[in-house]
Amino acid sequence: MIFFAKNIPVWLLLGILLWWSNGSAAESLSDSSKKKENKIETETEFETEINTKSLKKITVTGGRGADLTGIANTASQGHVDYHQLEQRPLLRPGELLEVIPGMMVTQHSGPGKANQYFLRGFNLDHGTDFAASIDGIPLNLPSHAHGQGYLDLNGMIPELVEDIEFKKGPYYAEVGDFSSAGSAAFRTFDRLPQGIASLTLGEFDYYRAVLANSSTVGGGDFLYAGEFKFQNGPWVTPNDARFYKGLFKYTIGDDQQKFSVKAHAYHANWNSTDQIPLQAVEDGLISRYGSVDPTDGGITDRYTLGLNWLHDGDSTTTEINAYGYYYDLNLYSNFTYFLDDPINGDQINQRGRRWVAGANGKHSWFLDWNGREVTNTVGMQFRHDHIGEVGIFHTRARQRLNAVADDRVYQSSIGWYGENLVKWTNKIRSVIGLRGDFYNFDVTGLLNPENSGDVATFMASPKFSLIFGPWAKTEYFLNAGYDFHSNDAREIVEPSDPDTEEITPLARSKGAEVGVRSSWLPKLTTTVSLWYLNLDSELVFDGDEGTNEPSGESNRYGVEWSNYYRPLDWLTIDADFSFSKAQFINGDAVPNSMGRVISAGVTANWPTNPNIFGAIRLRHFGDSPLTELSSGNVFAKDTTLVNLKLGYKSERWGLSLDVLNLLNAQDWDIGYFYDYRLQGQAAVSGTVFHPVIPRAFRGNIYYRF
Repeated sequence: MIFFAKNIPVWLLLGILLWWSNGSAAESLSDSSKKKENKIETETEFETEINTKSLKKITVTGGRGADLTGIANTASQGHVDYHQLEQRPLLRPGELLEVIPGMMVTQHSGPGKANQYFLRGFNLDHGTDFAASIDGIPLNLPSHAHGQGYLDLNGMIPELVEDIEFKKGPYYAEVGDFSSAGSAAFRTFDRLPQGIASLTLGEFDYYRAVLANSSTVGGGDFLYAGEFKFQNGPWVTPNDARFYKGLFKYTIGDDQQKFSVKAHAYHANWNSTDQIPLQAVEDGLISRYGSVDPTDGGITDRYTLGLNWLHDGDSTTTEINAYGYYYDLNLYSNFTYFLDDPINGDQINQRGRRWVAGANGKHSWFLDWNGREVTNTVGMQFRHDHIGEVGIFHTRARQRLNAVADDRVYQSSIGWYGENLVKWTNKIRSVIGLRGDFYNFDVTGLLNPENSGDVATFMASPKFSLIFGPWAKTEYFLNAGYDFHSNDAREIVEPSDPDTEEITPLARSKGAEVGVRSSWLPKLTTTVSLWYLNLDSELVFDGDEGTNEPSGESNRYGVEWSNYYRPLDWLTIDADFSFSKAQFINGDAVPNSMGRVISAGVTANWPTNPNIFGAIRLRHFGDSPLTELSSGNVFAKDTTLVNLKLGYKSERWGLSLDVLNLLNAQDWDIGYFYDYRLQGQAAVSGTVFHPVIPRAFRGNIYYRF
């Protein structure tokens, strides 16, 4: 049996959660047939119908062009729907997150590994400080073999994503662990608009097939989908990557009362070309697309079951979801080559397997307080990770030589939050939130019993927002809040090294933001945000080396300017600019923090034939220091990529052509600076990098039914 905090069974907590929400659940099912008089809905045509007499639950179904005046609590939050997602040329599934202004997604290894994420001056590594969920199921993995908060989005099928809601900063009571920089909530379709059979063929042995459809079964909607993908890539050592994905989802009910159950399966195996020494490429020792260790790669699995229930009455809303999944990863990497072992090499196997169970519930009620509209929300979230093994092993050609670390971890958390929204006048509203999180870390050292231990901790995180306006379709925002991310359980309880600096279980963050959101100019939505974020002494898990190091206190600040312009029904232009500075309080730079991110795009349908469409997008990032030096630092090469999509679609069928890296730029996905040794050579300190792929063509044909 899985236990929370070693004493309280999960089934009991589920019972408490269901009992707590019982009052709203008992409302008559006839409520679901009533049309909600005060509901605010933004349509996909980007027209907003706002009833200013109520702060009832808001459902946003438009994209970035939707007018969020009177809806958003910060200037930097937003929403994107599938209409905008399907017209973006994508190299990898994780690039769906690049719809978030200021977000950049790259890769330093093979296609099956979690991406590198960058936002607001953070190198989020593979997910730390950015939280993501899909249909309410959290995707970040704490105490992971490769990195804290590991976030792998490769299991998603992009065609099934209906919308993405994103938030930035520590201002939202509903999101907790890993959300200091921001969060994204993916939502899949309950029922597809049409079934789809799709085939994509591309350069470098790229093949992808998708089949998805919805049927009416027993009065509900049954969605089923599958994807197979194979790719080798431009690398000297072929990826030989295979991805298998499947999803079943059954939904019954309507927008007022709904229940759904979802099952998802994902398996992938691949070879990796990791980052390589810049000097070796310049000297002609290694090809730009070559590798040092051709046996790097990995295998991963995730099998998920999720349940969602919604009740939306006239004056209350209740949402509950429960989930469980199994996750497995075997990752083989070699980043320092022959530095530590000149004979066998430095390849490591990072091994992790776990069962995860959890549930989330929230209840909102809407009141009139002396003529002022009030929305109160309370919620509870809990999660247990039963990590049967999380280890690091020294390997050669994927064969284990010796164990570096091997542990079993039971990690449990429970969070409570409350939020109060008051509309004081037609021009002023406030949001006050408070979140409390309790964590228990229980580690058993399988390799070294002295590494066993048990730690419990609690943290409270207040939030506050004040919104003024609108005046001339313009609102002004003041936001402040506290947040946190959990640290790796193994180092939190590690007692065996008396010289190790004490590591806090939960790393505190605090931030503030001033923003403006305006739709004053016709057809243009623009936002500007000035933000600041402080991070206390934290644990940074270096999965590539298998060690943990406290990084010290850091400060980040920056400005974001986001624009979405639709001058004509057939033409959309967006341009987002993000500039930030990240440094430790002693003035040292934070390595791999991106100081500049720019993304822009034009999407158009042919004016006389809207079935013909095209999109061109610019991705640029730079000003990224590779060391902590406050002066004389080494910087990564700036990267500028242009991607193109052209296509034709009718009611039933369509075809498109993606041209990735249209200008064939010879830029980098990412760069690092550290010590390494090539076989037979002396150890050096130098820059290593992972190149972007060369220009690649991918053709797609699909049929809708």
